Amino acid sequence: MTKVLILGANGQVARIVEKRILNEQKDVELTLFLRNSGRLDSLKDEKNVTIIDGDISKYDDVNNAMKGQDIAYIATVDHTSDNVITKNVVNAAKENNVSRVIETNIMGIYNEIPGEFGKWSYEQVKSGLPAAINSDKILSESGLPYTTLRFPWLNDRDEVKYLITHKDEEGIGVSGSRQSMADVIVKIIADPEYLKNDSVGIADADTQGENRPVY
Repeated sequence: MTKVLILGANGQVARIVEKRILNEQKDVELTLFLRNSGRLDSLKDEKNVTIIDGDISKYDDVNNAMKGQDIAYIATVDHTSDNVITKNVVNAAKENNVSRVIETNIMGIYNEIPGEFGKWSYEQVKSGLPAAINSDKILSESGLPYTTLRFPWLNDRDEVKYLITHKDEEGIGVSGSRQSMADVIVKIIADPEYLKNDSVGIADADTQGENRPVY
Protein backbone atom coordinates (compact mmCIF):
# COMPACT_ATOMS: atom_id res chain seq x y z
CA MET A 1 0.00 0.00 0.00
CA THR A 2 1.14 3.53 -0.79
CA LYS A 3 0.58 5.87 2.13
CA VAL A 4 -0.34 9.45 1.31
CA LEU A 5 -0.63 12.34 3.76
CA ILE A 6 -2.83 15.25 2.68
CA LEU A 7 -2.19 18.41 4.71
CA GLY A 8 -5.12 20.79 4.54
CA ALA A 9 -7.42 17.94 3.60
CA ASN A 10 -10.68 19.91 3.59
CA GLY A 11 -9.65 22.17 0.71
CA GLN A 12 -11.75 22.06 -2.44
CA VAL A 13 -9.07 20.51 -4.65
CA ALA A 14 -8.02 18.16 -1.86
CA ARG A 15 -11.58 16.87 -1.52
CA ILE A 16 -11.67 16.05 -5.24
CA VAL A 17 -8.32 14.27 -4.95
CA GLU A 18 -9.55 12.24 -1.98
CA LYS A 19 -12.71 11.15 -3.76
CA ARG A 20 -10.80 10.11 -6.86
CA ILE A 21 -8.12 8.23 -4.94
CA LEU A 22 -10.72 6.27 -3.01
CA ASN A 23 -12.53 5.39 -6.25
CA GLU A 24 -9.54 4.76 -8.49
CA GLN A 25 -6.51 3.72 -6.42
CA LYS A 26 -7.45 0.96 -4.01
CA ASP A 27 -3.80 0.42 -3.06
CA VAL A 28 -3.52 3.88 -1.46
CA GLU A 29 -4.07 4.65 2.21
CA LEU A 30 -4.95 8.27 2.91
CA THR A 31 -4.12 10.18 6.08
CA LEU A 32 -6.18 13.37 6.09
CA PHE A 33 -4.79 16.18 8.23
CA LEU A 34 -6.84 19.26 9.07
CA ARG A 35 -7.73 21.57 11.94
CA ASN A 36 -11.22 20.19 12.53
CA SER A 37 -11.58 16.53 11.64
CA GLY A 38 -15.35 16.74 11.96
CA ARG A 39 -15.46 18.49 8.59
CA LEU A 40 -14.51 15.17 6.98
CA ASP A 41 -16.96 12.99 8.90
CA SER A 42 -18.32 11.71 5.59
CA LEU A 43 -15.02 9.85 5.08
CA LYS A 44 -14.43 8.53 8.60
CA ASP A 45 -15.80 5.06 7.85
CA GLU A 46 -13.70 4.54 4.70
CA LYS A 47 -11.33 1.63 5.36
CA ASN A 48 -8.34 3.29 3.69
CA VAL A 49 -8.75 6.64 5.48
CA THR A 50 -7.29 7.96 8.72
CA ILE A 51 -8.34 11.46 9.79
CA ILE A 52 -6.11 13.52 12.07
CA ASP A 53 -6.76 16.81 13.85
CA GLY A 54 -3.68 19.01 13.58
CA ASP A 55 -2.21 22.42 12.93
CA ILE A 56 0.16 22.59 9.98
CA SER A 57 1.98 25.49 11.63
CA LYS A 58 3.00 23.23 14.55
CA TYR A 59 5.98 21.03 13.80
CA ASP A 60 5.09 18.28 16.25
CA ASP A 61 1.65 17.88 14.68
CA VAL A 62 3.13 17.61 11.20
CA ASN A 63 5.95 15.32 12.28
CA ASN A 64 3.59 12.92 14.03
CA ALA A 65 1.33 12.78 10.97
CA MET A 66 4.29 12.19 8.66
CA LYS A 67 5.35 8.94 10.32
CA GLY A 68 5.14 6.00 7.92
CA GLN A 69 4.05 8.09 4.93
CA ASP A 70 5.34 7.72 1.38
CA ILE A 71 3.94 10.91 -0.17
CA ALA A 72 3.01 14.25 1.40
CA TYR A 73 0.69 16.64 -0.44
CA ILE A 74 0.41 20.20 0.89
CA ALA A 75 -3.05 21.24 -0.26
CA THR A 76 -2.66 24.89 0.67
CA VAL A 77 -0.45 27.74 -0.51
CA ASP A 78 2.18 28.75 2.03
CA HIS A 79 1.56 32.47 2.51
CA THR A 80 3.08 32.52 5.99
CA SER A 81 5.70 35.25 6.39
CA ASP A 82 8.28 32.82 7.77
CA ASN A 83 7.23 29.90 5.53
CA VAL A 84 6.58 27.78 8.59
CA ILE A 85 4.28 25.47 6.59
CA THR A 86 6.89 24.51 4.01
CA LYS A 87 9.68 24.33 6.59
CA ASN A 88 7.62 22.04 8.83
CA VAL A 89 6.76 19.71 5.98
CA VAL A 90 10.30 19.60 4.59
CA ASN A 91 11.84 18.92 8.00
CA ALA A 92 9.25 16.30 8.94
CA ALA A 93 9.55 14.60 5.54
CA LYS A 94 13.31 14.33 6.00
CA GLU A 95 12.93 13.10 9.56
CA ASN A 96 10.54 10.36 8.45
CA ASN A 97 12.14 9.42 5.11
CA VAL A 98 9.13 10.47 3.05
CA SER A 99 9.99 9.90 -0.59
CA ARG A 100 7.81 12.51 -2.34
CA VAL A 101 6.41 15.98 -1.58
CA ILE A 102 3.80 17.85 -3.62
CA GLU A 103 3.10 21.50 -2.78
CA THR A 104 0.40 23.85 -3.99
CA ASN A 105 1.54 27.28 -5.16
CA ILE A 106 0.31 30.04 -7.45
CA MET A 107 1.03 31.18 -10.97
CA GLY A 108 3.33 34.17 -11.29
CA ILE A 109 6.09 33.22 -8.88
CA TYR A 110 8.65 33.46 -11.71
CA ASN A 111 7.00 36.43 -13.40
CA GLU A 112 6.08 33.91 -16.07
CA ILE A 113 2.58 35.21 -16.90
CA PRO A 114 2.68 37.63 -19.83
CA GLY A 115 0.57 40.58 -20.85
CA GLU A 116 -2.31 42.40 -19.24
CA PHE A 117 -3.44 39.39 -17.24
CA GLY A 118 0.02 38.93 -15.76
CA LYS A 119 -0.02 42.54 -14.55
CA TRP A 120 -3.54 42.22 -13.14
CA SER A 121 -2.80 38.91 -11.40
CA TYR A 122 0.36 40.33 -9.85
CA GLU A 123 -1.62 43.18 -8.32
CA GLN A 124 -4.09 40.71 -6.80
CA VAL A 125 -1.48 38.44 -5.20
CA LYS A 126 1.54 40.68 -4.61
CA SER A 127 1.14 40.82 -0.82
CA GLY A 128 1.54 37.05 -0.57
CA LEU A 129 3.98 36.65 -3.45
CA PRO A 130 7.28 36.82 -1.51
CA ALA A 131 6.20 33.94 0.75
CA ALA A 132 4.95 31.92 -2.24
CA ILE A 133 8.26 32.46 -4.06
CA ASN A 134 10.27 31.46 -1.02
CA SER A 135 8.20 28.34 -0.34
CA ASP A 136 9.07 27.09 -3.83
CA LYS A 137 12.74 27.92 -3.21
CA ILE A 138 12.79 26.05 0.11
CA LEU A 139 11.17 22.99 -1.41
CA SER A 140 13.30 22.92 -4.56
CA GLU A 141 16.50 23.23 -2.52
CA SER A 142 15.46 20.71 0.12
CA GLY A 143 16.93 17.67 -1.60
CA LEU A 144 13.54 15.95 -1.41
CA PRO A 145 11.85 14.62 -4.56
CA TYR A 146 9.21 17.30 -5.09
CA THR A 147 6.71 18.96 -7.38
CA THR A 148 5.55 22.56 -7.08
CA LEU A 149 2.10 23.03 -8.63
CA ARG A 150 1.50 26.59 -9.83
CA PHE A 151 -2.26 26.88 -9.89
CA PRO A 152 -4.03 29.45 -12.08
CA TRP A 153 -7.23 31.23 -11.09
CA LEU A 154 -9.61 28.35 -10.43
CA ASN A 155 -13.17 27.59 -11.46
CA ASP A 156 -15.67 24.84 -10.71
CA ARG A 157 -16.19 23.59 -14.25
CA ASP A 158 -16.54 19.82 -14.48
CA GLU A 159 -14.10 19.41 -17.35
CA VAL A 160 -10.59 18.03 -16.98
CA LYS A 161 -8.71 20.08 -19.53
CA TYR A 162 -5.25 21.55 -19.02
CA LEU A 163 -1.81 22.21 -20.41
CA ILE A 164 1.33 21.85 -18.29
CA THR A 165 4.21 24.30 -18.58
CA HIS A 166 7.56 24.00 -16.85
CA LYS A 167 9.72 26.34 -14.79
CA ASP A 168 11.68 27.80 -17.70
CA GLU A 169 8.61 28.29 -19.89
CA GLU A 170 6.18 31.16 -20.27
CA GLY A 171 2.82 30.42 -18.67
CA ILE A 172 -0.07 29.57 -20.98
CA GLY A 173 -3.66 30.18 -19.90
CA VAL A 174 -5.09 32.18 -17.02
CA SER A 175 -7.65 29.81 -15.46
CA GLY A 176 -8.39 26.14 -14.97
CA SER A 177 -10.83 23.85 -13.23
CA ARG A 178 -10.30 22.41 -9.78
CA GLN A 179 -11.00 19.06 -11.41
CA SER A 180 -7.96 19.61 -13.63
CA MET A 181 -5.69 20.50 -10.71
CA ALA A 182 -6.84 17.36 -8.90
CA ASP A 183 -6.13 15.26 -11.99
CA VAL A 184 -2.45 16.22 -11.93
CA ILE A 185 -2.16 15.33 -8.24
CA VAL A 186 -3.90 11.99 -8.74
CA LYS A 187 -1.45 11.19 -11.54
CA ILE A 188 1.56 12.00 -9.36
CA ILE A 189 0.24 9.78 -6.58
CA ALA A 190 -0.23 6.95 -9.09
CA ASP A 191 3.26 7.48 -10.53
CA PRO A 192 5.63 9.46 -8.27
CA GLU A 193 8.13 9.78 -11.14
CA TYR A 194 5.62 11.98 -12.98
CA LEU A 195 6.71 15.65 -12.85
CA LYS A 196 9.37 14.75 -10.28
CA ASN A 197 11.71 17.60 -9.28
CA ASP A 198 9.79 20.11 -11.34
CA SER A 199 7.70 23.22 -10.90
CA VAL A 200 4.76 23.21 -13.25
CA GLY A 201 2.10 25.64 -14.32
CA ILE A 202 -1.33 24.13 -14.97
CA ALA A 203 -4.07 25.94 -16.88
CA ASP A 204 -6.65 25.60 -19.64
CA ALA A 205 -4.83 26.72 -22.78
CA ASP A 206 -8.15 27.94 -24.21
CA THR A 207 -8.08 30.76 -21.65
CA GLN A 208 -4.84 32.15 -23.05
CA GLY A 209 -5.19 35.82 -23.98
CA GLU A 210 -7.97 36.54 -21.50
CA ASN A 211 -7.45 39.62 -19.34
CA ARG A 212 -9.37 38.32 -16.33
CA PRO A 213 -10.06 34.89 -14.78
CA VAL A 214 -12.49 32.60 -16.57
CA TYR A 215 -15.18 31.18 -14.28
